[in-house]
Amino acid sequence: MGTHEYNIDSRNDEILIYVNGEIVPRSIAKVSVFDSGFLLGDGVWEGIRYHNKQLVHKDEHFKRLFASAAAIGMDIGKTEQELEGIIVSTLEANNMESDIHLRFIVSRGMKKTPYQHPKVNVGGPTIVVIPEYKIASEDVKKTGISLGTVSIRRGTSKTQDPKWNTLSKLNCIVACIEADRLGFDEGLMQDVNGYVSTCNSTNFFIVRQGEVWTSTGEYCLNGVTRGNIIRLCKENDIPVFERNFHVEDCHSAHEAFVTGTFAGVIPVVEIDEHGISGGIRGELTKRLQNIYKKDIDTLYPPSD
Repeated sequence: MGTHEYNIDSRNDEILIYVNGEIVPRSIAKVSVFDSGFLLGDGVWEGIRYHNKQLVHKDEHFKRLFASAAAIGMDIGKTEQELEGIIVSTLEANNMESDIHLRFIVSRGMKKTPYQHPKVNVGGPTIVVIPEYKIASEDVKKTGISLGTVSIRRGTSKTQDPKWNTLSKLNCIVACIEADRLGFDEGLMQDVNGYVSTCNSTNFFIVRQGEVWTSTGEYCLNGVTRGNIIRLCKENDIPVFERNFHVEDCHSAHEAFVTGTFAGVIPVVEIDEHGISGGIRGELTKRLQNIYKKDIDTLYPPSD
């Protein structure tokens, strides 16, 4: 099991993908080997849900996209409204209405030669939209996942700021591979100071004595779902704290869960072979799953 387990949908074999102004079949959707994203991982991206014909938390996603692009000195060359128009046109071309997860990618674009300096870039950025029919596995939401503490640490703002949502995800990929080799579903990553930071592809929370703890956020991606879970805890009088804590605090936690755009809230039932909440989904985790689902359905109801 994993945080991105989903129900296989054969319709994804025939999806149409947006590539730099064209909407083309999946089988011929391609970018050049001279593209900055392929050559260097030079670009930014967002994963966005499409629910009841609406882009979920689109303002937060676009804000993070533009902030990440600005941080790496990349001009996307389009407004938020123009980008939303590209996404919507791609969804409409596929006749998609709900239960869609899309990957929105912007690289720095084409290079005239393989070299890292942007001065050898020619033309504007490369923009890609990949929409897929994806429903998160209900089994994972109920039975949960296992985490293993990995040796790979999160970077700092002085190296590669982990708050940037860039295409260069090697730090997380190596953590993912290590966790897999250890026999866990996902890797629990510490920051440079030895405090718990995040997981390799999701944000991490524990529950102790009825309090929800997550990292300070300094060394993890500022997850959109993470932020909304913090908001929902406050709105529902659930004590929530962004603070430093250690792996040992996780081993003795009463509950644990991870958050992400795709699956929302997923229980964690094992950390480093320590059973959490008796090896089953915790009650507060279940409550937050229901609160989050209700919030999404309220904010994005079916259109008439």
